[in-house]
Amino acid sequence: MNRNAKLVLIFILLGLLYAPTILAQDYKRQYKAAREFFSEESYSLAMEAFKPLIVYDKDNPYVEHASFFYALSAYHQNFPSVAKDMLLQIKELYPAWGQMKEVNYWLAKIYFDQRQYFQAMQMLRDYPSLSSQPDVVQMKMYYLAGIEDVETLRMMWEEHPTDTVVAKSLAKAISKLPFLEQDAQLMDSLITRFNFDRDEFASSLKPVNVFKDRYVVSLLFPFLAKTLEPSTSTKVNQSILDLYLGIRMAADSLNKLGINIDLRTYDTERSILATSALLELQELKDSDLIVGPLFQNQNKLVSDFSINNKINMISPVSNNTEFIGGNPFAMLLQPSSETIGTRSAEWIAANVPTKNCMVFYGESPKDTVTAKSFLNRAKELDLKIVWSEKVAKENSVTIFNRLATPVEYDEFKNPVQFELKLDSIGSVFVASDDPLIYTKVISGVDTRGDSVIIVGNETWLNNAAANFSTYERLHITMAAPTFTSSSNSNYKAFRSKFIKRHGVMPTENSKTGYEFMWFIGHCLSKYGVYFQDGLREQAMMPGHLFKGYDFSSGQSNQFVPFIHFKGGEVVFAEKPLILNKKTD
Repeated sequence: MNRNAKLVLIFILLGLLYAPTILAQDYKRQYKAAREFFSEESYSLAMEAFKPLIVYDKDNPYVEHASFFYALSAYHQNFPSVAKDMLLQIKELYPAWGQMKEVNYWLAKIYFDQRQYFQAMQMLRDYPSLSSQPDVVQMKMYYLAGIEDVETLRMMWEEHPTDTVVAKSLAKAISKLPFLEQDAQLMDSLITRFNFDRDEFASSLKPVNVFKDRYVVSLLFPFLAKTLEPSTSTKVNQSILDLYLGIRMAADSLNKLGINIDLRTYDTERSILATSALLELQELKDSDLIVGPLFQNQNKLVSDFSINNKINMISPVSNNTEFIGGNPFAMLLQPSSETIGTRSAEWIAANVPTKNCMVFYGESPKDTVTAKSFLNRAKELDLKIVWSEKVAKENSVTIFNRLATPVEYDEFKNPVQFELKLDSIGSVFVASDDPLIYTKVISGVDTRGDSVIIVGNETWLNNAAANFSTYERLHITMAAPTFTSSSNSNYKAFRSKFIKRHGVMPTENSKTGYEFMWFIGHCLSKYGVYFQDGLREQAMMPGHLFKGYDFSSGQSNQFVPFIHFKGGEVVFAEKPLILNKKTD
């Protein structure tokens, strides 16, 4: 072997001997350069510089670090999926790496960014000490504040029952719900268990329900006590006094059953000033239930008092949802005008075969609200509204003309066909208790003699001039939430007791007052001060004198029964008797 060949061989051997050292120096130099790019926030260059170092090599001591900072560079470059995949790869390939807590931290942050909250929380739970770090606590607070769904947070709390941030987020979410939807027991449990400041939630929290030995029921009625005289003559506010007599008698009956009602009366005098003065009384704040007011102009004052003191208020007679407004503590014993319109449309859709329908209503706000609700629900149920009209009293004759203008006559000059063809409509809905309006509808349909069903409301029974045989012959059907059959055994007992006590027959208002107090008294006894929570769990509850109640989906009664005449008596209408009503 010549001298040159020997030198080449020596250099090759030396190169092989020192190659690992040179390669290690290259890895170190490249990693250092990549870290400098990262520190300078040149994340794109950093990704390129880290990329060769993330490939496994037994001589590369920087593979874990390079993979980690490659993921962070990708994250800062708005490539979260790339970052997540690399971090998950680190967890899979290098589970014993000493900086795995940091890997989980960044995975949690990426999951939070992607609204994968449960995966994020799982990453943090793998390292309990990580979850309590101040920066991690702040991160959880920030992201969990974006969850508005209580059920999601409830499930998360069940998985992380000791996590204070999760518990606080759940409590805040509950407090943002409407009062009627809040889980008061869970809320109280969270506050107590984690020692949260109760005052932080006080203004938005539904109070915890309580049961009492005696319930204070305060009546805010216009008794007009200063005008009353000890005589048997009818008083100017006789309807209010009749309502009170029924309430008083029911309260006495309840007390005998062990349902103790402390009935307190306050005279609003039909005056805003008098009502304001009453609301200043400290004793009124001890009420468990406020009944009234009965006049709309006093409602806001009492509603504000109800909200501020978290006292339920209820009207036993109103159908006006303005009584409720935005007050979660307000209720209507009666169905609202909206509900009556909705249920009337549902009744027609379910029971009248011909889906063509006409609608007439008066000028009052109540009529308008009822008709609008009917029309909206009718559209949803595919009822075809062939005519809808608001009718002024002075123009009520147009109703008859619309229904019964003849175009053909028989040999005796009796109409046999009309502009509105016979049997071309199945029903007429009348959203009015004004006799000038509904009597024109009845007259028009009676003249037609076809199979049209009229649907109205139970106030039509109060018309002294009404011919109830016509009501039966035409199968007129009426929404009747306060109707009580004379054969009702509970009513017979009530009537007998009332006559014995007062020497007169009970009026409709006395009956309503009795039914109201009897029903509410049992609700207080069974469900506590905030009885609406219990009512929401019941789809249908029978009444004592009335047909029934449904408060499962609202702050007013959602149940509306219907009545018609049968055999000379008023009965509840399950289905209409649809016949050809034309007679010889």
